[in-house]
Amino acid sequence: MSIKFNQIILAPMEGVLDYYVRDLLTKINQFDYCVTEFVRVTHHLLTKKTYYRLCPELHHGGKTKSGTPVRIQLLGQAPDLMAENAALAIELGSYGIDINCGCPAKTVVGSQGGAYLLKSPQLIYQITKKVRQNIGLNVPLSVKIRLGFDDKSQCFDIADAVEQAGASEIVIHGRTKVDGYQPDKIDWLTIGKIKNRLTIPVIANGEIMTRQSAQQCIAQSQTTNIMLGRGILTIPNLGNVIRNEEFPLSWDEVLLLLQQYAQSDSVDESISHKPLYFSSRIKQWLSYLKQHYSQAHQLLQQIRTLKTQQDIIDGLQNYKI
Repeated sequence: MSIKFNQIILAPMEGVLDYYVRDLLTKINQFDYCVTEFVRVTHHLLTKKTYYRLCPELHHGGKTKSGTPVRIQLLGQAPDLMAENAALAIELGSYGIDINCGCPAKTVVGSQGGAYLLKSPQLIYQITKKVRQNIGLNVPLSVKIRLGFDDKSQCFDIADAVEQAGASEIVIHGRTKVDGYQPDKIDWLTIGKIKNRLTIPVIANGEIMTRQSAQQCIAQSQTTNIMLGRGILTIPNLGNVIRNEEFPLSWDEVLLLLQQYAQSDSVDESISHKPLYFSSRIKQWLSYLKQHYSQAHQLLQQIRTLKTQQDIIDGLQNYKI
């Protein structure tokens, strides 16, 4: 079955899709844009340094090295502060703003951010409205939601609030907060029901792991716009597998990608990493890759005890089946 996909977007995944991974994945996939890990907005206007650290692409016109636009994601619950920070992000060169109303992490929800906002469509409206007022009418503004918190009873109210407040796009993850990431809880059909009520573009997200599941998603959600998260970490060129019917990367190509990531250096003196940064993230990536590549499990076992960046580099270069 051949289906034309309109937008394919690289998702924001906190603690996973950093600048370096965005750089690597946008080189081997034709994405329309990508979204940063969230920046938490709490009690004040964040510094420019904070945005440059989160999104070094701001130094280069708000695009990755391969030319893919990057959109900064904000997470918070105070409309005025969210709006002020959104304006600053746009001033610095972000390709629009994305508002996080879907992160299910306990620490995020516990501080009344992310998916916690799904309990209050009115607050989502107020935040989105205020951000729209501050960034102007022509700047792209997306809001990422789930189908609800405990259940889906407010899914239409949430989506209506997003549209009425002036968002230009809505990204819908097809599960509730309580559903987490359980595969059997994915509900693309409800995304389709929401889409039929809205006039703004709807982007479907969640459990898109293969070209076949992407086709099933768009058939059920009735949208040709999709966002890829965990699936792109499992098959690194999944965007082009879906869009252009490419074959998944070979294991040798994946191994080269991991080696490139492990050897990443800071692009700016303002960016500093904890000593175990790359070792922990390489191991995290391998935990996703082993779902498709059997070799990833063995490699993970071989480097599990390695800690420093140089140890990881050496371990990847010396990997043997």
